[in-house]
Amino acid sequence: MNKVELLAPAGSLEKLKTAILFGADAVYCGGLNFGLRAGADNFTVEELEEGIEFAHQRNKKVYMTLNMIPHNKELAQLPEYIDQIKKLNLDALIISDPGVFAAVKKEMPEMEVHISTQANNVNWASALFWADQGAERIILARELSREEIKEIIAKTKGRVELEYFVHGAMCISYSGRCLLSNYFVGRDANKGDCAQSCRWKYHLVEEKRPGEYYPVEENDQGTFIMNSRDLNLAEEIPELIDIGLSSLKIEGRMKSIHYAATVVNTYRQLIDQYYRDPENFKADPELLAELRKISHRDYTKGFYYGKPGAEGQRYESSSYLRSYDFMGVVREYDNSKREAVVEVRNKIFKGDELEFIVPGQKTFTVNASYLLDEEGAEIDSAPHPKQLIRIPLKIEVPAGSLLRRQKEN
Repeated sequence: MNKVELLAPAGSLEKLKTAILFGADAVYCGGLNFGLRAGADNFTVEELEEGIEFAHQRNKKVYMTLNMIPHNKELAQLPEYIDQIKKLNLDALIISDPGVFAAVKKEMPEMEVHISTQANNVNWASALFWADQGAERIILARELSREEIKEIIAKTKGRVELEYFVHGAMCISYSGRCLLSNYFVGRDANKGDCAQSCRWKYHLVEEKRPGEYYPVEENDQGTFIMNSRDLNLAEEIPELIDIGLSSLKIEGRMKSIHYAATVVNTYRQLIDQYYRDPENFKADPELLAELRKISHRDYTKGFYYGKPGAEGQRYESSSYLRSYDFMGVVREYDNSKREAVVEVRNKIFKGDELEFIVPGQKTFTVNASYLLDEEGAEIDSAPHPKQLIRIPLKIEVPAGSLLRRQKEN
């Protein structure tokens, strides 16, 4: 059978390379215009060229978002932007607006097009419509249950590939079609500049009683009535593969490289484990536990088993759960000295218990019994971001491996 694609977010060139090194089959990223993540680093043309070359050298793919919903003013800039895109060796464009779709198909008829989740694809008729227009893939809305997904797959009969989100942040609004941010602070979510107003704390106030705040829930400090939990379908991998999805997508272009490495590494190993022995597959608890070590909100299965109701929200707080700190990146391994050369991201102390995240492997812990600076002098701590240090490590690890440290209670 065709192996399902693992698709990872790439909010920057470093995140693109990290996702690919840790096992993504493809990544999706945004250029400087017409994407929906204005807060991400996004890519210059030069960075896109480098990222695409890096991916293609490893037989991986790069998809670029062109999924903004443009007004006339933005639309006028589209022809020039398409001219820039033509020069790139992209594998697909992700589009939501019919006008943008038509322009791309006219100017780049050979370009593969994926229809964004922003287009609210929740039924088989919509999927067939886009297939008739020439779309090669539909990114299904998060608001679909497994039974609905099965029906769409059955009705489309392989005419179009289907992609589905399996991990990451959930949006309170239908497939991201939200006006809250625009209303409150003038930042348009449909142009990539969402302020995440749904994560704020709210009170109820009656018009004629200003200053008298009423809790919406039984909590006199207010309530996070629109704060969605994070999606986690790692345990559903066997069914997600068996029902015929083409791509399993991870959300998080604005997340850290620690997030990208951990989530991609976990899903990569679970997917590969399933293909090796489908009949006896059982999700490894150690791998599932990895997804609790990244910064995340409480997890939910989203709409996969039907409408989630109250359990899909977290009413007490919008804060992230963070039990580990991202400490550094391995830049090289010195076999002769059995040391890892590490680029520091957070202050490392001599004696720290450091957990190594290595592509395709389970994590392991090493005691930093000594630290050496670039001159080879022993130091008690490495406080400076981007500082290069040496840490004793008996196990050889590839460049790009990451380090983290458990937070103290």
